[in-house]
Amino acid sequence: MEKIKIILARPRGFCAGVDRAIEIVEQALALYGAPVYVRHEIVHNRWVVEDLRAKGVVFVQEVSEIPDGAITVFSAHGISEKVENSAKFRDLPIIDATCPLVTKVHKEAQKYEAEGREIILIGHAGHPEVEGTSGRVKGGVLLVQNVADVAGLQVKDPEMLAYVTQTTLSVDDTKDIIAALKNRFPNLKGAELRDICYATQNRQNAVRDLAKQVDLMLVVGSANSSNSNRLRDLAAEFSIPAYLIDDEKNLNPDWFFGVEKIGITAGASAPEHLVQGVVTAIGKLRETEVEELDGINENTRFKLPAELAPKEIEK
Repeated sequence: MEKIKIILARPRGFCAGVDRAIEIVEQALALYGAPVYVRHEIVHNRWVVEDLRAKGVVFVQEVSEIPDGAITVFSAHGISEKVENSAKFRDLPIIDATCPLVTKVHKEAQKYEAEGREIILIGHAGHPEVEGTSGRVKGGVLLVQNVADVAGLQVKDPEMLAYVTQTTLSVDDTKDIIAALKNRFPNLKGAELRDICYATQNRQNAVRDLAKQVDLMLVVGSANSSNSNRLRDLAAEFSIPAYLIDDEKNLNPDWFFGVEKIGITAGASAPEHLVQGVVTAIGKLRETEVEELDGINENTRFKLPAELAPKEIEK
């Protein structure tokens, strides 16, 4: 059987916000001991959640499930003001792992609202980040998921509108929606394109480059990861088979018949060792040659919260 070539996307896997969120939980465990309570999944990756659970993290859906006095971590996706206030009311010791890029969106939405503008939020209904951002705007938001939604918007004043976006969408995901919004509402205010999450855009660009070179694309990530699903969808747009897998256990040997080149990437919440596990598993099925795509080297790093400063200083 002929050798199969594996090309790894770059960048892939963890972004700075995910790195920071996981480090926050790890350091909270080291500083305060188990259990540490996290509202919702810290990031959308099954392996990460199960690994942290084994170390003493308890994941809950609501703050009301957290015992009095327990260390409380808010996930990377951000929270509504109501959730934050419910934790403060109970005087829970809070460590906020919200991605700084999400916090930036919250502040932008609040700034626009303070100017008297109605807020349009481009994002996916039900996503924790969308719920968190919506809950930071006192007057609520108008959610737009696609271009078709734009025509149906009912606004109070078309001259006093602003938009913000879910960070796990890219420039390419939002440009048509923004264009439709601006066409209907010419005085619409909104964030500049550079405010879109760099990691989402970089990973999508890498998949586009890679999909042109391979016969099959594997995206390592969990089914509830918005950005991982988008990477799979992007690859499929190039008319090649594309599969979203948690890890090597999801591989199907039938996928590789007649395939000479496989592209592999990972969503922003998927750890690198899962990628390497997939590479190793393919190597057991076929002789392989592995190379990495030329791409952007990300070196962004976000500061940890003040609650973890003692641990940070000791490093």
